[in-house]
Amino acid sequence: MAAADPLATYRARRDPTRTAEPVPPAGQPLPRGEDDTFVVHEHHTPRGRTGERVHWDLRLERDGVLKSWAVPKGPPLEPGLNRLAVPTEDHPLEYASFSGAIPAGEYGGGVSTIWDAGRYATEKWTDDHVTVAFDGSRLTGRYLLFRLPDGSWNLRRLDPDPVTAAPVADGVPEDMPPMLAAIGQLPPADDPRWGYEFKWDGVRALAHVRSGRLRLRARSGNDVTATYPELHALPAVLAGRDAVLDGEVVALDAAGRPDFGLLQGRMHRTGPEVARMAAAAPVSYLVFDLLALDGESLLDLPWTERRARLDALDLAGGRWTTTPWFVGNGDQVQAASRENGLEGVVAKRLDSAYRPGGRGPDWRKVKNLRTQSVVVGGWRPGAGRRAGGIGSLLLGVHDDTGRLVFAGHVGTGFTARALADLEPLLTARPTSPFADALPREVTRDAHWVEPTLVGEVAFGEWTREGRLRHPAWRGLRDDLDPDDVVVEP
Repeated sequence: MAAADPLATYRARRDPTRTAEPVPPAGQPLPRGEDDTFVVHEHHTPRGRTGERVHWDLRLERDGVLKSWAVPKGPPLEPGLNRLAVPTEDHPLEYASFSGAIPAGEYGGGVSTIWDAGRYATEKWTDDHVTVAFDGSRLTGRYLLFRLPDGSWNLRRLDPDPVTAAPVADGVPEDMPPMLAAIGQLPPADDPRWGYEFKWDGVRALAHVRSGRLRLRARSGNDVTATYPELHALPAVLAGRDAVLDGEVVALDAAGRPDFGLLQGRMHRTGPEVARMAAAAPVSYLVFDLLALDGESLLDLPWTERRARLDALDLAGGRWTTTPWFVGNGDQVQAASRENGLEGVVAKRLDSAYRPGGRGPDWRKVKNLRTQSVVVGGWRPGAGRRAGGIGSLLLGVHDDTGRLVFAGHVGTGFTARALADLEPLLTARPTSPFADALPREVTRDAHWVEPTLVGEVAFGEWTREGRLRHPAWRGLRDDLDPDDVVVEP
């Protein structure tokens, strides 16, 4: 009895007279390789009249064909993160070098390009468990493909990236938290010990550049590299130098000012829509500190020296720039921030060292708008245009003992798009996540959610009962850990 043709399904789905994809004729022997070639295709297919859908196809050479999985959100680059991987038909080995357009009407019509390619080594290969080690330009290290009880497959990275896992300099690890500023007042105008920067309305991120590769870490420690692909060319500007930069990811409005609302559409995004969104509304990276350079830690240097060495890198251009700074005249800097609609200023001691994770007296932030980080613990249904959906969010902060306590609810400041983006991020739970008792008028129609999302509101003041007065929603924050949300002075 003749062996089944592993490419029969592949051929049945393609017309070699219409598509440029390789379609080897039936009956010929399969080519034999070393079972060590892999390729990942980035596949764009039309969706509706104007949109498109993007997914990635992982293909591993095995027994004369390319075993293939569609990975809707792309291969994970962080250890421990699972991504759905859907097995598809075997592809011919010639497909490892294919890149081009597939005509509309043909199976998989759209554009398929090579996202990464290289060699891999097999550690284990069974019907429901595949462990391999990749040696590509984007995929490196050990990965696991495994079948779940329901028949679906997941793809997981098993170890850290061997290139970016090593720190740029001793004492500057990749998981290092940024230095923070305490809320305060401007220093006296005649105090010569202080310098000033504008406060930018975005999300904090440390950029670790090593061996020409970038890793972006949010203040929470989350890897947000994949969220902002328009920043991936930053290492080229450093011309081979390794560095750790501190800055703010912002979305600029038509006047060139940071707009936190515009940034909302980019947060919590890791799926195939990211590339399209980055092209349509790119973010910028505003750099204001240099923490390591060419293997040397700069954490103990004075702020003025770190800033001078940062300025010498001449990072202006592309989607990034070095921000301005000023010695003295803090009242004038604050006035300029108000005139330009900025969030405020940050005052820094000229001789201040960089203290990771610290919020000491050496850095002070002076806000033009009073804001507060909050944890989302539930929602109440809306009425009118919001009927059947979210009307307001129930908010909390942590008290001195670490309990999540109720801080009020917010029902203004939302756009329809913000609400639509928010709903799928909420995970329902049967009971209240707040430690204190809530008023009956709140609990009677409340829908409780796991307290995993952090947002930000603008507000007037705190009431005597510990509630936010007149809060307005500003948006989600993906740079804060829920456990770190407390009342801000």
